[in-house]
Amino acid sequence: MTLHPPAMRNRIAAQLVIEHLLSRQTAVPPRTRVARLFGQSPLCPESVSWYLGAQGEITVGKMLATLPPDWTAFHAVPIGKNDTDIDHILVGPGGIFTINTKHHCGKHIWVGTRTVTVSGHKKAYLPAAEHEAERVTTVLRERMPLVAPVQPVIALVDPKQITFRDKPVQVKVLDARTLRRWLLKLQPVLSDDEIAEAVVILDSPATWRQHPSPAPADVMTRFAALDGQVRRARIRRVAWATVGAFALVASIAGGAALLGQALLGV
Repeated sequence: MTLHPPAMRNRIAAQLVIEHLLSRQTAVPPRTRVARLFGQSPLCPESVSWYLGAQGEITVGKMLATLPPDWTAFHAVPIGKNDTDIDHILVGPGGIFTINTKHHCGKHIWVGTRTVTVSGHKKAYLPAAEHEAERVTTVLRERMPLVAPVQPVIALVDPKQITFRDKPVQVKVLDARTLRRWLLKLQPVLSDDEIAEAVVILDSPATWRQHPSPAPADVMTRFAALDGQVRRARIRRVAWATVGAFALVASIAGGAALLGQALLGV
């Protein structure tokens, strides 16, 4: 009996990022009871960016799952010789898209023709997004020579503000919260047959670099457990900070009362 690799559509959003995160966490010693009590994060410093990246990709993945059934999304698509992936590939009436998710909660984003800066720091997001789209276009044109170029998209998750000095020529940059609305407003450019053919190509593991990995359900279960620990730790830190603030206020109020009594000669 021949065993076929699972279809690419079975991969979950942020799968590769979560695998990296969990791998790094295996070297982190368990927290002590005192550390858990006071809300120490279970994440090591090197894991924080992976955790935030996973959250961003999961957020966009959930959004893509709400699109009508004539849209198909693929997540964490492994590509190239290195251990890299494309966050999301989307196929639907409006075209074929590579979607690069960037989680910059509370950050100021500035977008120019060729540059994106995050809180004043330049990022090579635009050329990277263009390169991803070109690679997927090349893959598809081996079987669909006349297919239109794949559209690169950068979806920014939870930014504080996005300022467009100029709009990039090739890459669509937008707030992830507006992604669904933008997609559904696009004019149809693919027929049903073209959509079906592109989905078959993209869904085949043979199209992509072979990347042995754990079952998606196992990856998500372990991430959910870690995510729960992170959230509970955050709640405890906030609770202790609140207790400390109340204690400080009470101490100041008590000191003021004693001072007032002394001044009044009570």
